[in-house]
Amino acid sequence: MSKNFNRIRVWTDQLQITIPQLFFKHYSELNIQDDEALIILHLLTFEQEGIDFPTPNDLVQRTNFQLTAISQIIQRLMQKGFVEISQSTDESGRLAEKYSIYPLWERLLDLLQSKAQQQVSTANKLDEAKIFQLFEQELGRLLSPMEIETIGMWMDLDQHSPEIIKAALKEAVLADKVNLRYIDRILIEWKKRNIKTLAQIEKHSEQYRKNTMPAPVQPVHQQETVQKTEKVSFYNWLEERE
Repeated sequence: MSKNFNRIRVWTDQLQITIPQLFFKHYSELNIQDDEALIILHLLTFEQEGIDFPTPNDLVQRTNFQLTAISQIIQRLMQKGFVEISQSTDESGRLAEKYSIYPLWERLLDLLQSKAQQQVSTANKLDEAKIFQLFEQELGRLLSPMEIETIGMWMDLDQHSPEIIKAALKEAVLADKVNLRYIDRILIEWKKRNIKTLAQIEKHSEQYRKNTMPAPVQPVHQQETVQKTEKVSFYNWLEERE
């Protein structure tokens, strides 16, 4: 059982969240029918009242369903894996049964996680498509099939994120060396140094420029201020050695 499911189980036990709100929003996506959803909400209400195992007659008194329909709905919910009957021992040592709706919460959580992953996947695909457009913009021409394959391998095989590839392209543009061989060398070095975030890239670049830029020297006898244009040093990834 996942850590997130354990957490949502604690929340429901302590009444820290209102599950019906999530349930109403997503129950149709779980293929739960309206009559089944109504019975689930009644089971929740009984549970909050301290009645863990309401009988079909208890449910009949609160709905317009016939006794047979109630039994059929509960049976469907159990067959679909949304509701189960669990057993526990009370304070006097007697065996007691109760309806458990935790399987439903687990399915609901799986659904929400799946939807979140789909959104991330869609966003990544859009970013990947923009990568190719960005390279064509900087190169001033259409990419060749081999170049498209190379960029695709950076993402699929080397597992570089679109933002890291954009950062490598930016380094190449600043160094006036916009070619895939140079960018590939940048990505290889970043991977070797376990550089995976933009913050790490910025820190590494600043450290390099700090170590390579000479300190300005002013002649002692010179009285007037001489304005100098500082030239920014760029990391020459093609010439780097261990």
